[in-house]
Amino acid sequence: MLEGNKMLHLGKIISWILFGINLIACLFLFFCCYGSYLGPVKYPIASVSQLFFPIPLLIVVFFLIFWLIVRRRFFWGSLLTLLICINAICTYCPLHFFPLAPPSGAIKFLSFNTRGFNNYQAHTKQHPNEVLKYLQESNADIICLQEYIWSGKLKHQDIDKALKDYPYKHFYKFGFLNGLGCYSRFPILSAHPIKFESVNNGSIAYRMLIHGDTVLVVNNHLESNKLSQHDKELYKEMIVNHETEVVKEGSKLLIQKLANAGKVRAIQAETVAKTIQESHLNRIIVCGDFNDSPLSYAHRIMGRGLQDAFAKSGNGFGFTYHQHGMFFRIDHILVSPSIKSYRCTVDRSVTCSDHYPISCYLSF
Repeated sequence: MLEGNKMLHLGKIISWILFGINLIACLFLFFCCYGSYLGPVKYPIASVSQLFFPIPLLIVVFFLIFWLIVRRRFFWGSLLTLLICINAICTYCPLHFFPLAPPSGAIKFLSFNTRGFNNYQAHTKQHPNEVLKYLQESNADIICLQEYIWSGKLKHQDIDKALKDYPYKHFYKFGFLNGLGCYSRFPILSAHPIKFESVNNGSIAYRMLIHGDTVLVVNNHLESNKLSQHDKELYKEMIVNHETEVVKEGSKLLIQKLANAGKVRAIQAETVAKTIQESHLNRIIVCGDFNDSPLSYAHRIMGRGLQDAFAKSGNGFGFTYHQHGMFFRIDHILVSPSIKSYRCTVDRSVTCSDHYPISCYLSF
């Protein structure tokens, strides 16, 4: 009898310890969802939290199921947290099991960070450049490209020749290591750089004539996190090596770099948002490499009044960056409510860049 009481007492202690872990995970999930509202300029560390969103989400879901089986009175905390965070969860990881087919007249829109067209790979009939081959076969009506740069065996003329089916095109280079490109089957009426303080990052605002309407299309490459090869190797080591010192020092270094980059992106995003607001157009498409997650300050500010195409018509986490053990959705397509998105897809079959292309069908 005494032994039974001891076991019961031990069981209660373990339950309360697990409930404490559950509570911490709930608080962390809430902070990941809404930490960006604090503003990365004043609170740079808050801007980093959303990158870890899948971890507390999976822990909270696990505890929800665990408590339902083991001790039901404890599951309410997880359930309430998930309900409070439901909008953020649906934005980060939408589920559309029965996607609608795009209607007649819908256009295909594609955004792709090419990593310099697969590190300037040559383009010949015998050995086509993998990025250009994919773009040729994509059947997209509008293509917005980031890291549009060439060198060595790959010439600018090669790119234009490969994409000759697109009568309207624009290229803008900033710095030495980056550029933005656009190829369209619809007229590009104008193209204006959105200038902000950055050597190798920028945005372009195009005005296009699509089905008789003037549409603002903004192509972006916001500030990268500037993680060196050493930083990425350190991150991989942290995953494999759980020694306290390695994790502590590595986390401190990476979080500081991510926080500083988030602060810069916040200012860039505000500049882009101002341009969008001043356009006074009702039909708007904002796309590109934001270098930030769907729950970030940059995404929220640039997407003010717009809808995330992946959240509206995509499935799953939709990670677009996929190297060095890092998986994030940092490439986005945002559209105004007057434009409906269908079947937003991250094409994971394309491995010639460190980013996957993201595309969707848009109906006007």
